[in-house]
Amino acid sequence: MLSIGNVTFASPLLLAPMAGISDLPFRLINRSFGCGFAFTEMISAGSLVHKSKKTLKMLSAPIDDRPLGVQILGSDTEIIKRALDILSAYAFDMIDFNCACPASKVVAKGNGAGLLRDPVKLQKLLKVIIENTSLPVTVKIRSGWDETSVNAVDMALSAQDAGVRGVFIHGRTKLQGYSGRVDYDIIRKVKESLEVPVIASGDALTPGLIKKLFDDSGCDGVAVARGALGNPWIFRETTEYLKDGTMRLKPTVDEIAQTMREHLALNVAFHGEKTGVMLFRKFFGWYSRGMAVKELKGRAFRAETQDEMLRLIDGVRDLPSGCPEITAVK
Repeated sequence: MLSIGNVTFASPLLLAPMAGISDLPFRLINRSFGCGFAFTEMISAGSLVHKSKKTLKMLSAPIDDRPLGVQILGSDTEIIKRALDILSAYAFDMIDFNCACPASKVVAKGNGAGLLRDPVKLQKLLKVIIENTSLPVTVKIRSGWDETSVNAVDMALSAQDAGVRGVFIHGRTKLQGYSGRVDYDIIRKVKESLEVPVIASGDALTPGLIKKLFDDSGCDGVAVARGALGNPWIFRETTEYLKDGTMRLKPTVDEIAQTMREHLALNVAFHGEKTGVMLFRKFFGWYSRGMAVKELKGRAFRAETQDEMLRLIDGVRDLPSGCPEITAVK
């Protein structure tokens, strides 16, 4: 069973933090299908210190949204200390430090994957975080900056020496972003080099690909990101597949539509109708992938009210029984 510090996981499958995605409604929907541990959206230490209303809202978490981790982003030690002081008032179970985000606007400030080029600074930042929180601290890294500087093993060992209780590694370089081949070998090398748990990510899109991550890297857990977009069933399906090799039947159109309604209701309750509907537009597209809904999808991206969106969801429910659904990939 996977444990990081004093946190024991009911499942080795975790919901990764995704900017603009991993809000409370998204986490609750995924938990309803077997996600045991989730992260908030990535939190900028600077935005938190400046008490951005949007950032503070990201920290919202009721009792049924636990255990829960928070991932922070930053590179200024004093700002990070102040951010940790603010976070101490919240009931999180773990803190992850982001050293993997490849976004240009993040890297340009020396944050995220920008720290892959400065291992000395990264270790100092990790020590500051560990010294200023009572929670277990992990770090998220990538295989390296580019294919000529794959340094994940050295970065992971340095992080372990700093005192982290676990390492998350995306098996791609910063320059790859989210495309190209996932390097399972570097994840395995990191796993073989460390004493702390290693959580892998990268193309965890289907039960079969998640099993490949486990088998080819020897990792202790897998962080699911894009694989959960419009597909919270991935947690239920993967748990069963890892247990006995059973590939569960994909959800019916009716089950998908019902989950869409529940997700929309959570969005509206948490964000208000205008913002909740707007934020749900992209989820409409993700939930309906593989279906003949081109016209409905176009209308969904213009919907402004909850009733409008509900009517479009009912349109999904009313699709002909022969409408193609998402096919499981082993």
